[in-house]
Amino acid sequence: MEANGVATNGKHINGVNGHTNGQSANITKKNNYPEFSLGEKLTEEQIQFFEQNGFIHFKNFIPKELVSQLLRETERIQNEWVSNDYKSINGVPIKYGTDIDGKKIVQRFAFVNQHSPLFADLLKDNRLQALFEFIGTEDCRIGETEKDGLVFNHYINTEESNYSQLGWHTDALRDVFQGQKIMPMLNVGIHMDTSTTDNGGLRIIPGTHNQGLAGLLFKKFYFLSHKPDKKEVGLNVEPGDLTVHDGRLWHRVARSPFVGEQSRRRVMYVPIITGKFQPRTENSKPLFYQRLLSLTNK
Repeated sequence: MEANGVATNGKHINGVNGHTNGQSANITKKNNYPEFSLGEKLTEEQIQFFEQNGFIHFKNFIPKELVSQLLRETERIQNEWVSNDYKSINGVPIKYGTDIDGKKIVQRFAFVNQHSPLFADLLKDNRLQALFEFIGTEDCRIGETEKDGLVFNHYINTEESNYSQLGWHTDALRDVFQGQKIMPMLNVGIHMDTSTTDNGGLRIIPGTHNQGLAGLLFKKFYFLSHKPDKKEVGLNVEPGDLTVHDGRLWHRVARSPFVGEQSRRRVMYVPIITGKFQPRTENSKPLFYQRLLSLTNK
């Protein structure tokens, strides 16, 4: 059956068999798709759901206390980067902006795991390796030194913010610009704030990971298009939740209709990748799509 365009097998049972009941005192909207719990091995239902839809949502991956520690650590890293006026990390442009109090902030960190043992240790969680089964090849790995590493996004709506939304895209564009075969990839998100669909946030189009090459390249104008799609699904998330989407899936981040503190949304992403090992170093140059990303989505 389908719920708002999301294919399910009709056997979702709240609270058992690797599921959660989706209830929380801090979130007022319930998702129209099943939510799961991530263990050290995926269940058949989790695999089937992901294969059909190209995304999955796991509740309470990390505790709220760790979320708070990670947020404090980003403040420390941010102060260092702002003080030293860093322009890029391993060739990936840093996106700066202004907070509600006028303070200069980093709105997109790349390779944050290379600047903090706390973030580096997070990527060693064995449950992340369970996600490799969604791809199923022996060369799966967490992109600690590849792509953009562990990325920390800080979305906020202010007059001087440079990062309040992110236009339609797939994560396969990098392979295209590098003239390479599009390789299987997962983008794993760990959410730092409560965010409901009323406050912007992640929008995905279920099933588009199974489209052909033409749909992958031309379905939307990459990063420039923000128009809602009639088939899109929004995700309601809480601090500590983990989401996964296939790199070929069309998705965007909608701008919050609110201004100021209520619009604040922070989320980390790390890729799970396959294929040739391609680490980035301090001598790496920005790719075209990274330059485009740094100039759009304000």
